[in-house]
Amino acid sequence: MKSKNIRSRSYIIVIMFLITSIFISTNVEADTNGSSMNSKNHVMHNVGLQTKNIPKSMPRFVYDSGYSFTYPDAVRGIYVTGHSAGGERFKKLTNMIKNTELNAMVIDVKDDFGNLTYMPEKTSPYFDISKNYIKDPKEILKEMEKKEIYPIARIVVFKDTVLANKKPEWSFKEGNKVWKNGRGESFVNPFMKEVWDYNVNLAIEAAKLGFEEIQFDYVRFPEGFERRDDTLTYNKGKYGDDKQDNVQKRVTAVTDFVAYAKDKLEPYGVEVSVDIFGYTATLKEAPGIGQNFSKISEHVDVISSMIYPSHWTSYFGIAKPDLEPYKLISEYAKLENQKLKETENKPTSRPWIQDFTASYLGKGNYQVYGKKEVEEQIKALNEHGINEFLLWNAGNTYSTGVDYTPVN
Repeated sequence: MKSKNIRSRSYIIVIMFLITSIFISTNVEADTNGSSMNSKNHVMHNVGLQTKNIPKSMPRFVYDSGYSFTYPDAVRGIYVTGHSAGGERFKKLTNMIKNTELNAMVIDVKDDFGNLTYMPEKTSPYFDISKNYIKDPKEILKEMEKKEIYPIARIVVFKDTVLANKKPEWSFKEGNKVWKNGRGESFVNPFMKEVWDYNVNLAIEAAKLGFEEIQFDYVRFPEGFERRDDTLTYNKGKYGDDKQDNVQKRVTAVTDFVAYAKDKLEPYGVEVSVDIFGYTATLKEAPGIGQNFSKISEHVDVISSMIYPSHWTSYFGIAKPDLEPYKLISEYAKLENQKLKETENKPTSRPWIQDFTASYLGKGNYQVYGKKEVEEQIKALNEHGINEFLLWNAGNTYSTGVDYTPVN
């Protein structure tokens, strides 16, 4: 009897619900002081459901360093060591830029040995590799902001004697010892993602400091690696099972690192550039070092070929390139322009050119470089539509009286 009463009450509730639903879905107009009310509209008004259009791509996090730099009409820069950036020479170099058409500095943040050139917080994972060359990097960035000098952080990647000895398992070993080249330098292993992250995270720190661009140098295996890849001991990581030959494995690893770094740095709003041997543009790829000019170019904002005349052998039919800077650079520019035309995502070309004397080439093979020789290189670039360049002098002593825009 009890269950029957329950069922009866259930039927009544269902019937009442149906009647109510019919009522509220029917237009019932009631005249109140000459105005009408539509019950359907009233109910719809109380139901707060709305259709929202979700954008296809949500805005990504973008870091703000607090500095304000403007990309120049064309970057015309100089190389600056950590010692120069943190010492008296910095003032001299900024004054030189102020009084010429130069407008940028490439400053060592991680140098050729693997040292960080400033002291971070003690909690930083890079504190133990830091040197107090640049006592206050924020102060020099403020000065560069004030003088409108575009700041580029140079990070030497795979040539890293400090890290190789600290983490031999991330390096190349010859027997039980970390391998060294003829200059006593050691490299870390481009096959290992741990090495990628070590450098990319350091680059992120440079971006947070306020640098507008990260320039990666030594993005390669050691020179002549094709002659020792089977004699050294090293980990091939995920590339070990790759069915490619050893040359292609190296090319893929180096290219993958560049693409990975570009992606990780995107939220920080920095340009990404890579230094590359000039001769790689003349080849399909450099077999030992793993650099493929076209593939790397697809993943960077700027490609910086090192095209110092002194570094070439008898390419382009020029027997002694150091003696003919205009001709050498002109021939290279033609080749590079054609190569970049074939890329899908064409980067800006910003070559490294020579402002030093290569006396080591021996008598009759070199000349003293100064105003004339520097201008000839820039003129050759400009005539082929390449308006950006960087000057290299290891001691940061640059020629005076140079016209840095001889054509434009």
